[in-house]
Amino acid sequence: MNFLSHYYFDRTSTDCYHILGTALPDLLKNADKSIILHPEKLVHTDSRINSLIAGWSRHLEVDRHYHCSEFFEHHSRAIKLQLLPAIEGSPVKPFFLGHVAIELILDNLLLTTGKISVDEFYKHLNNCDEEVIREFLEFSGLHNTDVFLTFFEGFKKHRYLETYTETAQVAYALKRICMRIWHHPFTAEQEASMNEVIAQYRLELLDNFMGIFEQIEEKL
Repeated sequence: MNFLSHYYFDRTSTDCYHILGTALPDLLKNADKSIILHPEKLVHTDSRINSLIAGWSRHLEVDRHYHCSEFFEHHSRAIKLQLLPAIEGSPVKPFFLGHVAIELILDNLLLTTGKISVDEFYKHLNNCDEEVIREFLEFSGLHNTDVFLTFFEGFKKHRYLETYTETAQVAYALKRICMRIWHHPFTAEQEASMNEVIAQYRLELLDNFMGIFEQIEEKL
């Protein structure tokens, strides 16, 4: 699941460090895909850092339930098949595309149906002290913390998750994610075709997409 779908499960929390923890596994991958940390079994003397660890563990648990679900298996495959004609000639792996596309659509649906507030999500991130984050990263084994902290400041400043309210931006976000692996993943024509597929698939999910969130909540 993507940032906002993870946030949904803890949307009532008032602990900004727990919320940041639920986003950190993906934030770190976005900052530098070579960063690999496993803090989930660590215990610190600072309760704020333990909240980050608890949020991280929550992220792993949600992803485990999601990736084992029939919803993920069915819809990532179905949208992959619908996107195949649109990306003919692209270097992007179809499985990767289907996986990411369905997660971005879920974020869009949570926002456009008012299930979560992206502004509240960013408020949580902005309330976290940089030195606490740095200590968490160092405690988890990351020595060059500036790589992440510089990325994180940009992430908060640009607030690009707000664009997920626009369905047309979902295809653009998908392209940006693919560009971390492939320099030129899609032509303008392919991106436009992808947008049509995504917009239609979003409509098909609109009435029943909350089922996957309800299923996971029952297991948490």
